[in-house]
Amino acid sequence: MTGALVWLRDDLRLADNPALHAAVDHGGAVTVVVILDEQSPGLRPIGAASRWWLHHSLTALDADLRERGSRLVLRRGAAAEVIEQLVAGSGADAVYWNRRYGRVERDIDAGIKSALHDRGVEAHSFAANLLWEPWTVLTGQGEPYKVFTPFWNAVQANPEPRHPLPTPGDLPDPADVASDELDDWALLPTQPDWAGGLREAWQPGEQGAQRQLERFVEHALEDYDQRDEPAMASTSGLSPFLRWGEISPYQVWHRLHGRLDPEQRQHASAFLRQLAWREFNWNEYFHCDDIATVNVRRSFDAFPWRDPSDDELDRWRQGTTGFDLVDAGMRELWHTGAMHNRVRLAAGSFLVKNLLVDWRVGEQWFWDTLVDADPANNAANWQWVAGSGFDAAPYFRVFNPDRQLERFDPQREYVHRWIPAEELRPEPMVDLKASRQRALDAYERMRRS
Repeated sequence: MTGALVWLRDDLRLADNPALHAAVDHGGAVTVVVILDEQSPGLRPIGAASRWWLHHSLTALDADLRERGSRLVLRRGAAAEVIEQLVAGSGADAVYWNRRYGRVERDIDAGIKSALHDRGVEAHSFAANLLWEPWTVLTGQGEPYKVFTPFWNAVQANPEPRHPLPTPGDLPDPADVASDELDDWALLPTQPDWAGGLREAWQPGEQGAQRQLERFVEHALEDYDQRDEPAMASTSGLSPFLRWGEISPYQVWHRLHGRLDPEQRQHASAFLRQLAWREFNWNEYFHCDDIATVNVRRSFDAFPWRDPSDDELDRWRQGTTGFDLVDAGMRELWHTGAMHNRVRLAAGSFLVKNLLVDWRVGEQWFWDTLVDADPANNAANWQWVAGSGFDAAPYFRVFNPDRQLERFDPQREYVHRWIPAEELRPEPMVDLKASRQRALDAYERMRRS
Protein backbone atom coordinates (compact mmCIF):
# COMPACT_ATOMS: atom_id res chain seq x y z
CA MET A 1 0.00 0.00 0.00
CA THR A 2 1.24 3.48 -0.82
CA GLY A 3 0.18 6.79 0.57
CA ALA A 4 1.24 9.65 2.80
CA LEU A 5 1.16 10.61 6.43
CA VAL A 6 0.35 14.25 7.26
CA TRP A 7 1.82 15.08 10.64
CA LEU A 8 0.06 18.12 12.10
CA ARG A 9 1.36 20.11 15.06
CA ASP A 10 0.49 23.81 15.42
CA ASP A 11 -1.39 23.82 12.10
CA LEU A 12 -4.74 22.29 12.96
CA ARG A 13 -6.62 23.24 9.81
CA LEU A 14 -7.52 21.91 6.38
CA ALA A 15 -7.45 25.17 4.40
CA ASP A 16 -4.07 26.63 3.42
CA ASN A 17 -2.24 23.56 4.67
CA PRO A 18 0.71 22.83 2.35
CA ALA A 19 1.51 19.49 3.99
CA LEU A 20 -2.03 18.24 3.45
CA HIS A 21 -2.02 19.42 -0.16
CA ALA A 22 1.26 17.63 -0.80
CA ALA A 23 -0.18 14.41 0.62
CA VAL A 24 -3.26 14.62 -1.60
CA ASP A 25 -1.11 15.31 -4.65
CA HIS A 26 1.14 12.38 -3.75
CA GLY A 27 -1.66 9.88 -4.34
CA GLY A 28 -2.82 6.88 -2.34
CA ALA A 29 -4.08 6.91 1.22
CA VAL A 30 -3.85 10.16 3.20
CA THR A 31 -3.56 9.67 6.95
CA VAL A 32 -3.69 12.77 9.14
CA VAL A 33 -2.02 12.31 12.51
CA VAL A 34 -1.48 14.43 15.62
CA ILE A 35 1.06 13.26 18.20
CA LEU A 36 0.97 14.33 21.84
CA ASP A 37 4.72 14.32 22.43
CA GLU A 38 5.51 14.72 26.11
CA GLN A 39 8.52 12.40 25.96
CA SER A 40 11.06 13.87 23.53
CA PRO A 41 13.78 15.57 25.58
CA GLY A 42 13.70 19.36 25.71
CA LEU A 43 10.09 19.93 24.69
CA ARG A 44 8.19 22.26 26.99
CA PRO A 45 4.86 20.78 28.12
CA ILE A 46 1.93 23.00 27.19
CA GLY A 47 -0.02 24.76 29.93
CA ALA A 48 -3.41 23.90 31.33
CA ALA A 49 -5.40 26.42 29.28
CA SER A 50 -3.59 25.29 26.13
CA ARG A 51 -4.50 21.67 26.90
CA TRP A 52 -8.15 22.68 27.11
CA TRP A 53 -7.93 24.44 23.76
CA LEU A 54 -6.08 21.56 22.13
CA HIS A 55 -8.78 19.07 23.16
CA HIS A 56 -11.53 21.08 21.52
CA SER A 57 -9.44 21.96 18.48
CA LEU A 58 -8.74 18.29 17.83
CA THR A 59 -12.43 17.49 18.24
CA ALA A 60 -13.28 20.09 15.61
CA LEU A 61 -10.51 18.92 13.28
CA ASP A 62 -11.68 15.32 13.44
CA ALA A 63 -15.23 16.42 12.61
CA ASP A 64 -13.98 18.43 9.62
CA LEU A 65 -12.00 15.44 8.37
CA ARG A 66 -14.94 13.09 8.74
CA GLU A 67 -17.08 15.43 6.63
CA ARG A 68 -14.55 14.78 3.86
CA GLY A 69 -14.44 11.01 4.28
CA SER A 70 -11.36 10.87 6.49
CA ARG A 71 -10.57 10.90 10.22
CA LEU A 72 -7.91 12.08 12.64
CA VAL A 73 -5.40 9.60 14.02
CA LEU A 74 -4.15 10.40 17.52
CA ARG A 75 -1.01 8.92 19.05
CA ARG A 76 0.90 9.67 22.21
CA GLY A 77 4.65 9.26 22.62
CA ALA A 78 8.03 10.43 21.36
CA ALA A 79 7.45 11.68 17.83
CA ALA A 80 10.35 9.78 16.22
CA GLU A 81 9.09 6.46 17.58
CA VAL A 82 5.45 7.15 16.71
CA ILE A 83 6.22 8.21 13.13
CA GLU A 84 8.29 5.06 12.64
CA GLN A 85 5.40 2.93 13.94
CA LEU A 86 2.85 4.69 11.74
CA VAL A 87 4.96 4.37 8.60
CA ALA A 88 5.40 0.67 9.26
CA GLY A 89 1.75 0.13 10.09
CA SER A 90 0.31 2.17 7.23
CA GLY A 91 2.71 1.32 4.45
CA ALA A 92 3.11 5.04 3.74
CA ASP A 93 5.95 5.96 1.42
CA ALA A 94 5.84 9.70 2.23
CA VAL A 95 5.52 11.88 5.32
CA TYR A 96 4.73 15.59 5.14
CA TRP A 97 4.62 18.29 7.79
CA ASN A 98 4.73 22.07 8.16
CA ARG A 99 7.83 23.53 9.72
CA ARG A 100 8.47 24.40 13.36
CA TYR A 101 11.04 26.97 14.45
CA GLY A 102 12.38 26.16 17.92
CA ARG A 103 15.78 24.51 18.05
CA VAL A 104 14.54 21.39 19.88
CA GLU A 105 11.63 20.98 17.47
CA ARG A 106 13.88 21.52 14.46
CA ASP A 107 16.31 18.91 15.72
CA ILE A 108 13.50 16.39 16.25
CA ASP A 109 12.13 17.02 12.77
CA ALA A 110 15.56 16.83 11.14
CA GLY A 111 16.26 13.52 12.86
CA ILE A 112 12.94 12.09 11.69
CA LYS A 113 13.49 13.31 8.14
CA SER A 114 16.95 11.72 8.05
CA ALA A 115 15.65 8.40 9.41
CA LEU A 116 12.82 8.35 6.87
CA HIS A 117 15.17 9.06 3.97
CA ASP A 118 17.41 6.21 5.15
CA ARG A 119 14.39 3.91 4.88
CA GLY A 120 13.55 5.14 1.41
CA VAL A 121 10.52 7.11 2.63
CA GLU A 122 9.95 10.54 1.15
CA ALA A 123 9.84 13.34 3.75
CA HIS A 124 9.21 17.03 3.11
CA SER A 125 8.44 20.07 5.24
CA PHE A 126 6.70 23.29 4.21
CA ALA A 127 6.30 26.94 5.19
CA ALA A 128 2.80 27.34 6.59
CA ASN A 129 2.70 29.26 9.86
CA LEU A 130 4.94 32.28 9.29
CA LEU A 131 4.75 34.78 6.46
CA TRP A 132 8.52 35.26 6.50
CA GLU A 133 10.66 32.42 7.76
CA PRO A 134 13.44 33.64 10.07
CA TRP A 135 16.37 32.84 7.78
CA THR A 136 14.78 34.90 4.98
CA VAL A 137 14.78 38.21 6.91
CA LEU A 138 18.30 39.26 7.86
CA THR A 139 20.26 42.49 7.99
CA GLY A 140 22.86 43.36 5.40
CA GLN A 141 25.41 41.76 7.74
CA GLY A 142 23.47 38.49 7.77
CA GLU A 143 22.25 39.01 11.35
CA PRO A 144 18.69 38.87 12.70
CA TYR A 145 16.90 42.17 13.13
CA LYS A 146 16.81 43.14 16.80
CA VAL A 147 14.63 46.24 16.37
CA PHE A 148 11.10 45.92 15.07
CA THR A 149 10.81 48.94 12.75
CA PRO A 150 13.73 47.93 10.49
CA PHE A 151 12.33 44.37 10.51
CA TRP A 152 8.92 45.70 9.43
CA ASN A 153 10.49 47.82 6.71
CA ALA A 154 12.46 44.84 5.45
CA VAL A 155 9.50 42.47 5.22
CA GLN A 156 7.40 45.10 3.47
CA ALA A 157 10.10 45.29 0.81
CA ASN A 158 9.86 41.52 0.28
CA PRO A 159 7.53 40.01 -2.34
CA GLU A 160 3.94 39.75 -1.17
CA PRO A 161 3.24 36.55 0.81
CA ARG A 162 1.82 33.72 -1.28
CA HIS A 163 -1.94 33.35 -1.56
CA PRO A 164 -3.66 30.77 0.66
CA LEU A 165 -4.29 27.28 -0.63
CA PRO A 166 -7.92 26.12 -0.87
CA THR A 167 -9.52 23.52 1.35
CA PRO A 168 -9.32 20.06 -0.22
CA GLY A 169 -12.59 18.42 -1.20
CA ASP A 170 -13.17 14.78 -0.35
CA LEU A 171 -10.00 13.23 0.98
CA PRO A 172 -8.61 9.79 0.08
CA ASP A 173 -9.30 7.09 2.65
CA PRO A 174 -6.77 6.99 5.49
CA ALA A 175 -4.70 3.93 6.26
CA ASP A 176 -6.20 1.38 8.63
CA VAL A 177 -4.16 2.27 11.71
CA ALA A 178 -5.24 2.49 15.32
CA SER A 179 -5.91 5.81 17.04
CA ASP A 180 -5.93 6.82 20.68
CA GLU A 181 -9.17 8.06 22.18
CA LEU A 182 -8.93 11.79 22.77
CA ASP A 183 -10.47 11.51 26.23
CA ASP A 184 -7.64 9.20 27.24
CA TRP A 185 -5.22 12.09 26.75
CA ALA A 186 -6.91 13.78 29.76
CA LEU A 187 -6.43 17.29 28.40
CA LEU A 188 -9.52 18.74 30.09
CA PRO A 189 -9.67 19.89 33.72
CA THR A 190 -11.99 17.78 35.87
CA GLN A 191 -11.31 18.19 39.58
CA PRO A 192 -12.20 20.99 39.57
CA ASP A 193 -13.51 21.91 36.14
CA TRP A 194 -12.33 25.53 35.99
CA ALA A 195 -12.93 25.96 32.26
CA GLY A 196 -16.47 27.35 32.28
CA GLY A 197 -15.27 30.82 31.33
CA LEU A 198 -13.18 29.44 28.49
CA ARG A 199 -16.22 27.62 27.10
CA GLU A 200 -18.21 30.86 27.23
CA ALA A 201 -15.50 32.89 25.50
CA TRP A 202 -14.19 30.64 22.73
CA GLN A 203 -15.06 28.17 20.00
CA PRO A 204 -11.80 26.45 19.08
CA GLY A 205 -11.37 25.01 15.61
CA GLU A 206 -11.02 26.12 12.02
CA GLN A 207 -14.64 27.17 11.62
CA GLY A 208 -14.42 29.25 14.78
CA ALA A 209 -11.28 30.88 13.42
CA GLN A 210 -12.96 31.86 10.17
CA ARG A 211 -15.95 33.28 12.02
CA GLN A 212 -13.63 35.29 14.27
CA LEU A 213 -11.78 36.72 11.27
CA GLU A 214 -15.02 37.76 9.58
CA ARG A 215 -16.36 39.27 12.81
CA PHE A 216 -13.22 41.34 13.09
CA VAL A 217 -13.23 42.52 9.47
CA GLU A 218 -16.95 43.27 9.32
CA HIS A 219 -17.60 44.68 12.79
CA ALA A 220 -14.40 45.63 14.63
CA LEU A 221 -11.79 46.70 12.10
CA GLU A 222 -13.34 50.14 11.67
CA ASP A 223 -12.72 50.74 15.38
CA TYR A 224 -9.17 49.39 15.37
CA ASP A 225 -7.74 52.82 16.19
CA GLN A 226 -9.37 52.30 19.62
CA ARG A 227 -7.63 48.96 20.17
CA ASP A 228 -5.86 50.23 23.30
CA GLU A 229 -9.20 50.69 25.07
CA PRO A 230 -9.94 47.36 26.76
CA ALA A 231 -13.69 47.99 27.01
CA MET A 232 -13.93 48.21 23.21
CA ALA A 233 -14.45 45.11 21.05
CA SER A 234 -11.92 46.43 18.53
CA THR A 235 -9.17 43.82 18.68
CA SER A 236 -9.09 40.81 16.38
CA GLY A 237 -9.37 37.98 18.91
CA LEU A 238 -7.34 35.87 16.48
CA SER A 239 -4.28 35.13 18.62
CA PRO A 240 -5.29 31.65 19.90
CA PHE A 241 -6.44 30.61 16.44
CA LEU A 242 -3.09 31.68 15.01
CA ARG A 243 -1.25 30.00 17.87
CA TRP A 244 -2.89 26.64 17.07
CA GLY A 245 -2.79 27.17 13.33
CA GLU A 246 -6.55 26.96 12.93
CA ILE A 247 -6.08 29.89 10.62
CA SER A 248 -2.88 30.79 8.79
CA PRO A 249 -1.23 34.22 8.69
CA TYR A 250 -1.51 34.00 4.88
CA GLN A 251 -5.30 33.80 5.17
CA VAL A 252 -5.38 36.76 7.54
CA TRP A 253 -2.93 38.81 5.47
CA HIS A 254 -4.81 38.44 2.20
CA ARG A 255 -8.25 38.89 3.78
CA LEU A 256 -7.08 42.25 5.08
CA HIS A 257 -4.56 43.30 2.47
CA GLY A 258 -6.44 43.10 -0.77
CA ARG A 259 -10.17 42.87 -0.16
CA LEU A 260 -10.98 46.02 1.77
CA ASP A 261 -12.41 49.34 0.72
CA PRO A 262 -10.11 52.39 0.93
CA GLU A 263 -11.54 53.57 4.26
CA GLN A 264 -10.62 50.27 5.92
CA ARG A 265 -7.10 50.04 4.58
CA GLN A 266 -5.56 52.39 7.13
CA HIS A 267 -6.91 50.24 9.96
CA ALA A 268 -5.87 47.08 8.12
CA SER A 269 -2.32 48.38 7.79
CA ALA A 270 -2.15 49.00 11.54
CA PHE A 271 -3.37 45.47 12.21
CA LEU A 272 -0.94 43.89 9.75
CA ARG A 273 1.85 45.67 11.59
CA GLN A 274 0.72 43.82 14.72
CA LEU A 275 0.72 40.57 12.75
CA ALA A 276 4.31 41.37 11.81
CA TRP A 277 5.16 41.84 15.50
CA ARG A 278 4.16 38.19 15.94
CA GLU A 279 6.59 37.30 13.17
CA PHE A 280 9.30 39.44 14.80
CA ASN A 281 8.88 37.47 18.03
CA TRP A 282 9.22 34.19 16.15
CA ASN A 283 12.34 35.61 14.51
CA GLU A 284 13.73 36.26 17.99
CA TYR A 285 12.79 32.75 19.15
CA PHE A 286 14.44 31.12 16.15
CA HIS A 287 17.74 32.83 16.95
CA CYS A 288 17.41 32.68 20.77
CA ASP A 289 15.35 29.59 21.45
CA ASP A 290 15.89 29.71 25.23
CA ILE A 291 14.05 33.02 25.62
CA ALA A 292 11.62 31.54 28.17
CA THR A 293 14.46 31.05 30.64
CA VAL A 294 17.47 33.16 29.60
CA ASN A 295 17.79 36.93 29.28
CA VAL A 296 18.46 37.87 25.67
CA ARG A 297 20.39 40.87 26.99
CA ARG A 298 22.76 39.08 29.29
CA SER A 299 23.40 42.21 31.33
CA PHE A 300 20.06 41.45 32.99
CA ASP A 301 21.62 38.35 34.57
CA ALA A 302 22.87 40.77 37.22
CA PHE A 303 19.48 42.32 37.91
CA PRO A 304 18.62 42.20 41.66
CA TRP A 305 15.19 40.57 41.53
CA ARG A 306 13.27 40.23 44.79
CA ASP A 307 12.18 36.87 46.16
CA PRO A 308 8.42 37.47 46.54
CA SER A 309 6.28 35.85 49.19
CA ASP A 310 3.55 33.39 48.25
CA ASP A 311 1.00 35.98 49.35
CA GLU A 312 2.40 38.61 47.00
CA LEU A 313 2.30 36.25 44.03
CA ASP A 314 -1.20 35.07 44.91
CA ARG A 315 -2.47 38.63 45.04
CA TRP A 316 -1.10 39.30 41.56
CA ARG A 317 -2.36 36.01 40.13
CA GLN A 318 -5.80 36.34 41.68
CA GLY A 319 -6.31 40.01 40.86
CA THR A 320 -6.27 41.47 44.38
CA THR A 321 -3.32 43.86 44.12
CA GLY A 322 -5.48 46.89 44.87
CA PHE A 323 -4.84 48.38 41.40
CA ASP A 324 -8.04 48.02 39.44
CA LEU A 325 -6.67 47.76 35.90
CA VAL A 326 -4.19 45.05 36.90
CA ASP A 327 -6.79 43.18 38.92
CA ALA A 328 -9.41 43.31 36.18
CA GLY A 329 -6.87 41.97 33.69
CA MET A 330 -5.76 39.10 35.89
CA ARG A 331 -9.39 38.12 36.46
CA GLU A 332 -10.11 38.30 32.75
CA LEU A 333 -7.13 36.00 32.20
CA TRP A 334 -8.35 33.43 34.72
CA HIS A 335 -11.91 33.49 33.39
CA THR A 336 -11.31 33.55 29.63
CA GLY A 337 -7.73 32.41 29.10
CA ALA A 338 -6.94 35.75 27.47
CA MET A 339 -6.21 39.35 28.41
CA HIS A 340 -6.43 42.58 26.46
CA ASN A 341 -2.98 43.52 25.18
CA ARG A 342 -2.86 46.97 26.78
CA VAL A 343 -3.77 45.42 30.11
CA ARG A 344 -1.15 42.69 29.65
CA LEU A 345 1.45 45.46 29.48
CA ALA A 346 0.16 47.03 32.69
CA ALA A 347 -0.07 43.72 34.54
CA GLY A 348 3.34 42.60 33.37
CA SER A 349 5.01 45.91 34.18
CA PHE A 350 3.45 45.90 37.64
CA LEU A 351 4.87 42.46 38.45
CA VAL A 352 8.33 43.08 37.03
CA LYS A 353 8.90 46.70 37.93
CA ASN A 354 6.64 47.64 40.83
CA LEU A 355 7.08 44.30 42.62
CA LEU A 356 10.57 43.56 41.23
CA VAL A 357 9.61 39.95 40.52
CA ASP A 358 11.62 38.09 37.89
CA TRP A 359 9.83 38.21 34.52
CA ARG A 360 10.14 34.41 34.25
CA VAL A 361 7.60 34.03 37.07
CA GLY A 362 5.03 35.97 35.06
CA GLU A 363 5.93 34.18 31.84
CA GLN A 364 5.28 30.79 33.47
CA TRP A 365 1.90 31.92 34.87
CA PHE A 366 0.81 33.20 31.47
CA TRP A 367 2.12 30.01 29.85
CA ASP A 368 -0.23 28.01 32.05
CA THR A 369 -3.28 30.27 31.85
CA LEU A 370 -3.30 31.76 28.32
CA VAL A 371 -5.04 29.92 25.51
CA ASP A 372 -2.75 31.74 23.05
CA ALA A 373 0.54 31.03 24.84
CA ASP A 374 3.16 30.05 22.30
CA PRO A 375 6.91 29.66 22.89
CA ALA A 376 7.82 32.76 20.89
CA ASN A 377 5.27 35.44 21.70
CA ASN A 378 4.72 34.71 25.37
CA ALA A 379 8.40 34.75 26.29
CA ALA A 380 9.42 37.53 23.90
CA ASN A 381 6.68 39.85 25.13
CA TRP A 382 7.64 39.25 28.76
CA GLN A 383 11.25 40.03 27.92
CA TRP A 384 10.03 43.15 26.12
CA VAL A 385 8.25 44.32 29.27
CA ALA A 386 11.27 43.50 31.43
CA GLY A 387 13.65 45.32 29.09
CA SER A 388 15.82 42.25 28.50
CA GLY A 389 14.79 41.16 24.98
CA PHE A 390 14.88 42.30 21.35
CA ASP A 391 13.64 45.88 20.85
CA ALA A 392 12.67 45.90 24.51
CA ALA A 393 10.94 48.70 26.37
CA PRO A 394 13.62 50.66 28.23
CA TYR A 395 13.72 49.60 31.84
CA PHE A 396 12.88 53.10 33.03
CA ARG A 397 9.51 52.86 31.24
CA VAL A 398 7.19 51.77 34.04
CA PHE A 399 3.50 51.50 33.19
CA ASN A 400 1.62 53.33 35.93
CA PRO A 401 -1.57 51.23 36.22
CA ASP A 402 -3.64 54.11 37.59
CA ARG A 403 -2.66 56.42 34.75
CA GLN A 404 -3.25 53.65 32.25
CA LEU A 405 -6.74 53.23 33.71
CA GLU A 406 -7.46 56.94 33.47
CA ARG A 407 -6.26 57.05 29.88
CA PHE A 408 -7.72 53.87 28.43
CA ASP A 409 -10.70 53.01 30.64
CA PRO A 410 -11.82 56.37 32.06
CA GLN A 411 -15.43 55.26 32.52
CA ARG A 412 -14.23 52.03 34.15
CA GLU A 413 -16.34 49.90 31.81
CA TYR A 414 -13.63 47.27 31.53
CA VAL A 415 -12.89 47.29 35.25
CA HIS A 416 -16.56 46.93 36.17
CA ARG A 417 -16.86 44.01 33.77
CA TRP A 418 -14.44 42.02 35.93
CA ILE A 419 -14.63 43.61 39.37
CA PRO A 420 -18.10 43.97 40.94
CA ALA A 421 -18.80 47.55 41.95
CA GLU A 422 -19.83 46.41 45.45
CA GLU A 423 -16.62 44.47 46.05
CA LEU A 424 -14.54 45.78 48.94
CA ARG A 425 -11.19 46.60 47.37
CA PRO A 426 -7.94 45.71 49.13
CA GLU A 427 -5.31 48.24 50.03
CA PRO A 428 -2.76 48.70 47.22
CA MET A 429 0.20 46.35 47.57
CA VAL A 430 2.81 49.04 46.95
CA ASP A 431 3.24 52.76 46.64
CA LEU A 432 3.58 53.35 42.89
CA LYS A 433 6.00 56.25 43.15
CA ALA A 434 8.26 54.54 45.68
CA SER A 435 8.22 51.19 43.89
CA ARG A 436 9.02 52.87 40.58
CA GLN A 437 12.03 54.54 42.15
CA ARG A 438 13.09 51.21 43.67
CA ALA A 439 13.01 49.68 40.18
CA LEU A 440 15.07 52.50 38.72
CA ASP A 441 17.62 52.15 41.52
CA ALA A 442 17.82 48.40 40.88
CA TYR A 443 18.34 49.03 37.18
CA GLU A 444 21.13 51.50 37.96
CA ARG A 445 22.84 48.93 40.22
CA MET A 446 22.65 46.38 37.41
CA ARG A 447 24.04 48.87 34.93
CA ARG A 448 26.99 49.72 37.16
CA SER A 449 27.77 46.05 37.79
